[in-house]
Amino acid sequence: ATPARGHPTAPASPLCAWQLHQDHLELSYGGTVMRLDFVWLRDHCRSASCYNAKTSQRSLDTASVDLAIRPRAVRVDEATLFLTWPDGHVTRYGLEWLARNSYEGQKQQVMHPRILWNAEIYQQAQVPSVDCRSFLETDEGLKEFLQNFLLYGIAFVENVTPTKEDTEVLAERISIIRETIYGRMWCFTSDFSRGDTAYTKLALDRHTDTTYFQEPCGIQVFHCLKHEGTGGRTLLVDGFHAAEQVLRRAPEHFELLARVPLKHEYVENVGGCHNHMIGVGPVLNVYPWNNELYLIRYNNYDRAVINTVPHDVVRRWYHAHRALTAELRRPDNELWVKLKPGKALFVDNWRVLHGREAFTGYRQLCGCYLTRDDVLNTARLLGLQA
Repeated sequence: ATPARGHPTAPASPLCAWQLHQDHLELSYGGTVMRLDFVWLRDHCRSASCYNAKTSQRSLDTASVDLAIRPRAVRVDEATLFLTWPDGHVTRYGLEWLARNSYEGQKQQVMHPRILWNAEIYQQAQVPSVDCRSFLETDEGLKEFLQNFLLYGIAFVENVTPTKEDTEVLAERISIIRETIYGRMWCFTSDFSRGDTAYTKLALDRHTDTTYFQEPCGIQVFHCLKHEGTGGRTLLVDGFHAAEQVLRRAPEHFELLARVPLKHEYVENVGGCHNHMIGVGPVLNVYPWNNELYLIRYNNYDRAVINTVPHDVVRRWYHAHRALTAELRRPDNELWVKLKPGKALFVDNWRVLHGREAFTGYRQLCGCYLTRDDVLNTARLLGLQA
């Protein structure tokens, strides 16, 4: 756009330069060139009459802002942008705040810092488990646990009393427990009591859980209470690491997996359990402004009929799915863990795929799902970026 007639260009300075256009302000600060719409600038005013700082809520009625609004005057000093509107109202923005909250600034930022891993990377990192008492009784222990969980998508708590009740206390330390069709706390063995392969002794290939929910469960807790037999190791795979390899080698595959919507389905008619769940979404879910991956929905057991895309897209989708599956199944991406009584595992179900090898004997596992929002809330209150 060309500069609006009658509106000046600010004199260049080492820190900041600005220019008014027909419908936006172009502001260069700290290496970021921002294009800030006039309505946006009025809507986000942080003055006392527009924003309640005590509740961190907007007071201004956005629908009352003139969509053709333009500032009457603009001034910039070393750290602040001042806008005077036609009615005389003055809006002030810190330049650092604008650089951080502008679209251009967000494109350069990561919402959730992570360390992508394969088995070797994770093992060499020697990520410590957190002791149960420290986890339950100190903010330091809880913060260490959550930092590990946010970075790697998995974290362990040791010395937990091997009961369902103690596992429940553990889970409630960081989140509200999400009640699902499986109940609040679940405790299962290979008794075929539900219409799910998990309730057998068979091996389970890598997958994420509850892909058939419109919003898959965010975090899963596992605690092996008893195993009298062989096998049964837990498999963990960083889905984001695998997806990153696909993006690097074949970006067109990544783009297709992030764009094509699929249905996942859970149909159950066992005993008194009757359920028919359907969730819809792409395999890879990304934030559109910076292409950051935030959720992988991968479960070959529960994927429903692909009837949401035309035939010419389906073939390309199968090629993309095969590329991702090949990465997920690379042996060097597989982290195998033997869960034992007293060692609880927390898994980010939006990122890390889990599975297990076949086993013999009696094996009892308990656990639950946690609401993702509450886990991230706990982390933020402890000063972590989440």
